Amino acid sequence: MAHTTEERKRLLNRARRIRGQLDVVIRALEEESDCSDVLHAIAVCRGALDSLMAEVIDGHIRYHVLDQNREPTDEQTRAAEDLIDALKMYLK
Repeated sequence: MAHTTEERKRLLNRARRIRGQLDVVIRALEEESDCSDVLHAIAVCRGALDSLMAEVIDGHIRYHVLDQNREPTDEQTRAAEDLIDALKMYLK
């Protein structure tokens, strides 16, 4: 899924940060924190997951939807960029 070692490290670090954010949600629930605090922590997790999803989708489009064995046409490149931008906006 990750296409370079550096990309793999970056995605794993991001996922580990999300795990830490989820631990905050669990602690808040265990400690019966105020609803607003729990909702805020959940929203932070959701935003982080959405960002991770956008990054993985971006890589998928660039490395699997566009043919890596052939130079994409300008139209294909533009369409891929438009799709990536739309997905990132949707996931925000």
